[in-house]
Amino acid sequence: MIFVNPPPSPFEPPSLLFHLFSSPLRFFVQYIYHFLLFFRGPAFSKPDASTSVRLVCISDTHTKKATIPTGDVLIHAGDLANQGTAAEIQDQVDWLASLPHQHKILIAGNHDGFFDPRSRRPSDKHNSIDFKGVYYLLHSSLSLIFPGSGNRRLNFYGAPQIPECGGDDFAFQYPRQKDAWSSTIQPSTDVLITHTPPRHHLDLPHGMGCKFLLKEVWKARPKVHVFGHVHAGYGRENVFWDEGQKAYESICGREQAGLLNDFIDPLAWLELVKLVWYGIKGILWSQIWRGDGSGTMMINASLTYRSTGQLRNAPQVVDI
Repeated sequence: MIFVNPPPSPFEPPSLLFHLFSSPLRFFVQYIYHFLLFFRGPAFSKPDASTSVRLVCISDTHTKKATIPTGDVLIHAGDLANQGTAAEIQDQVDWLASLPHQHKILIAGNHDGFFDPRSRRPSDKHNSIDFKGVYYLLHSSLSLIFPGSGNRRLNFYGAPQIPECGGDDFAFQYPRQKDAWSSTIQPSTDVLITHTPPRHHLDLPHGMGCKFLLKEVWKARPKVHVFGHVHAGYGRENVFWDEGQKAYESICGREQAGLLNDFIDPLAWLELVKLVWYGIKGILWSQIWRGDGSGTMMINASLTYRSTGQLRNAPQVVDI
């Protein structure tokens, strides 16, 4: 039956039935986890209006342009282009530079081949990009001060690398089992910008994101993490860096065991109990005792809807 066939592309989400029969436990855990997150509330306290900074987050525009809300910082998390030529990228940079935001920041994605000498076309060998005041982050940090927000300082870090998922024309790839992230993100980072998602968060059920990036984000714990790449993962998710989150990621990282094996694995069920217990504790802390959140807001900012090639997703706006 078509509903239990695997998805036609690794970048497309599976049908509900395929997901369910592949791993019932993982299927239900994902719904339980997001149910608990919904009631747990925001990852951090609402900023004071006099000091807040508005981030407008986009990704995966693939040569197209969209209507962008106003804000203090515009962030593009990669895949400006399709073919990765300098001309495609320059056109997107010109568009970003024309927008009224006080600061604009971009990183490359796998479709932005010009930025990676290994995937740059021979015809672009002598070309260059005029960034026109747009900040381009390549394994680098940026510190910005906002006079209109009480002289607040925010630290940004951006990196483009992704687990291998295509041919030689894809930029910044590394073998999926290679750790390309350990000790790369500055601990003072407030806003992290990557092209790939961390595995299991705003990702696909089989995990197109990077497990090594996830480990590094566990250490860095920025206030906001912006990414794209997996169009079907579009949205936002609050994470809280506790034992419940560890349990969720552990279950999602299991091999697809099928109906029978899922139900007879006692360790997996123990992880589920931990997930629910810590989720309820978090809800009590935030909703009953009114404790502040101490987590990270993750944002998959892909504007392209799945594999349609159309910009159907709205930019993500967050006040920090």
